[in-house]
Amino acid sequence: MATHAAFMPGAKVEAPTFWGAVASWLTTVDHKRIGILYGSSAFIFFLIAGTEALIMRLQLARPDNTLVSAQTFNELFTMHGTTMVFLAIMPMSAAFFNYMIPLMIGARDVAFPRLNALSYWIFISGGLFLHVSFLAKAVPDGGWFGYANLTSHQFSPTHSIDFWMFGLQILGISSMLAGFNFLVTIINMRAPGMTLMRMPVFIWMSFVTQFLIVLAFPAITVALILLMFDRFFGTLFYSPAAGGDPLLWQHLFWIFGHPEVYILILPAMGIVSEVLPTFARKPLFGAPVIIYSGITIGFFGFGVWSHHMFSVGMGPVADAAFSITTMLIAVPTGVKILNWLCTLWGGSIRFQTPLYFSLPCSRWAASPASCTPRPRSTCSRPTPISWWPTSTTCSSGARSSASSRAPTTGGRRSPGSCWTSDSASCTSG
Repeated sequence: MATHAAFMPGAKVEAPTFWGAVASWLTTVDHKRIGILYGSSAFIFFLIAGTEALIMRLQLARPDNTLVSAQTFNELFTMHGTTMVFLAIMPMSAAFFNYMIPLMIGARDVAFPRLNALSYWIFISGGLFLHVSFLAKAVPDGGWFGYANLTSHQFSPTHSIDFWMFGLQILGISSMLAGFNFLVTIINMRAPGMTLMRMPVFIWMSFVTQFLIVLAFPAITVALILLMFDRFFGTLFYSPAAGGDPLLWQHLFWIFGHPEVYILILPAMGIVSEVLPTFARKPLFGAPVIIYSGITIGFFGFGVWSHHMFSVGMGPVADAAFSITTMLIAVPTGVKILNWLCTLWGGSIRFQTPLYFSLPCSRWAASPASCTPRPRSTCSRPTPISWWPTSTTCSSGARSSASSRAPTTGGRRSPGSCWTSDSASCTSG
C-alpha cells in the first residue's frame, strides 16, 4: 500500500538523505549501479597505476637519476602492472558487462543479483588488501608476473609477496563469481526469440570472455596456492634444489596470462563491432564471421602460452609448436579487421567521437573534412594490424633462443637493477 500511496495525487515523496543515498549505493543489487561502481573503481585504480607509471618514467628520464631507489622502482613496477591488469582494465570491462549485457539481451537483471554485488565487494576487498601493503611498508617487489624463485622466502623474506599472493587470490574469486553469473545470464535470460546468432556481437565477445575467465583463472589460482604452501608450510614446489621446478610457475602463470590478454581485448573488439556499423550507417559486414573469429581467438588463446617462455630451454619441438600457434592466432584477428574495413566501405560515415576511439587515425581525427570517408584511404586500425608483425616477431623468437638456455634457478636482482622480463614483453600474440 505504501508503494502505491507514493504515486497518489497529492502524496508527498520525501527526498532521500545523503546517508540514505550512500546506503542505497552500498547495498544495491541493481546491475546498472553495480556497473557504475565497477567503472568508478576501475578509474580510481587507473589513476593510481598511472601515477606509478609516471614516477617510473620520471626516474628513467635521464641517466643516473635518483628520484626513487632501485627497491622503490621494483615496487612501483610490480604494483603498476598488477593494478593495471587486475584492478583497472578487467573491472572496466566488468562495468560494461554489468551495465550492458542485461539491456542488450532483454533481461531485467543478471541471473544472480546478490552474487553480482558480492563479486564487486570482493573485488574492492582484494584491491584494498593489495594496496594496504603501502601502509604496512611491505610493497610487492617481485614483478607483476611473480617469477620463481624471487617469490621464495630466500629472496623475499618480508610479507610483500604475501600481500600480492593473497590479493590476487581474492581478485580471482571475484572474477570467477562474475564470470559464472554472466554465463548463466546470457544462456538462460535472453528475451524470447533472441537466439544465439541473433545476439549482438558485443554480447558474443562478452560470452567468450566469460568462458576464458572461468577456464583460465583456476590455473593461476593453483599456482598461487602452491606458492602459499611454499611460503607458509615449507613445501618446495618451485625449488630446484629439492626437486621442484621454477618453470612450473611460469607454465601455470602464462596458461592464465595469455588467455588474460584476450580477456582484456575481446570486450573492446565487441564494442568496436557495435560502434563501426552505427557510424557507417550500414549493417556489420560478416557478423557471423566476426563471431566465429572471436570464438577461434578464445580457443587458440589457450595454445600459445609458451611463447612467453622461448628463452627457458623447452626444446625445438615445443618452440616450433608454439611458434606456429602464435602465427595462427593472428588469422582470426585479421579476419575481424577485414570485416571492420568492409563495414566502412561505401558507408555514410559520421565522424564523431565514438568513431575516433574505434578507428584511431590521425588524418581523420585532425581534419575529417579533408579525408575521404572511403576505407580505401590510408586510414586504418593501426593497433590490431600491428599484431601481425608482432605475432611473427614473437614466434620467430624461438629461433634466436633455441641455442641459449637460460638458468632456471632464479636469483635476486642486483641492488642497482630494476626488474624487466623478456618473456613478459611478448604479450600481443
